[in-house]
Amino acid sequence: MDTEAQHTERDRSSRPVESEDISDVEGPEERSRFALVARVADWLPGGRFTLTVLVCLLFVVLFSNFVMQPFEIPSGSMERGLRIGDRVLVNKLAYRFGAGPQRGDVVVFDGTGYFGNADYVKRVVGVGGDHVVCCDKDGRLQVNGRSVDESTFLYPGNSPSDVPFDVVVPDGSLFLLGDHRSDSSDSRDHLGSPGGGMVPVGDVIGRADWIAWPAGHWTRLRRSAAYARVSAADGAHG
Repeated sequence: MDTEAQHTERDRSSRPVESEDISDVEGPEERSRFALVARVADWLPGGRFTLTVLVCLLFVVLFSNFVMQPFEIPSGSMERGLRIGDRVLVNKLAYRFGAGPQRGDVVVFDGTGYFGNADYVKRVVGVGGDHVVCCDKDGRLQVNGRSVDESTFLYPGNSPSDVPFDVVVPDGSLFLLGDHRSDSSDSRDHLGSPGGGMVPVGDVIGRADWIAWPAGHWTRLRRSAAYARVSAADGAHG
């Protein structure tokens, strides 16, 4: 008898929970939440479909404003890597939480007051404290006394710069150049302007991480290793 009772209790405890049991365990908060969603859907023209679309749009807006934002490349100043019409995805979290732009990064920044009233995309060649010179005896860019081989991204046939310069980048600022040097308006062209061609780190929108469109040009944009030896050799900022 005791054995039968034990089996009976075991069978009862292992019985699948029916739908009524599930509804019973829902708390008042869950029921209230579902009721609110239903009321909102009933109020909107198109019902749940319209609500779904609005939620998706809100997600896109929040994602674009705080995480990843698309930008279209308007000029050939960053060829050969970025072509006119390319859409790049800019990582807006790349320089949050204490991280900062590094030499070799391709960044999008607000040029208002420095380059012009627009957003620009350029490559970081100097960060705060860097001594950037062009050109050395071999015609190459030099950062903190170290010559930089830019051949992996420099536009074919271009020299590092047709305009000589010798600058020290202030702390909290960046010295930026386009990869297509002969077709780029960048820090070199604003050396005599307010700010000396330098762009405050605070005006950087984010780091260009991906070419998203056209599909045939989809690729990940990685930081150039051309400047790696500068940091290792001199212990410069960046």
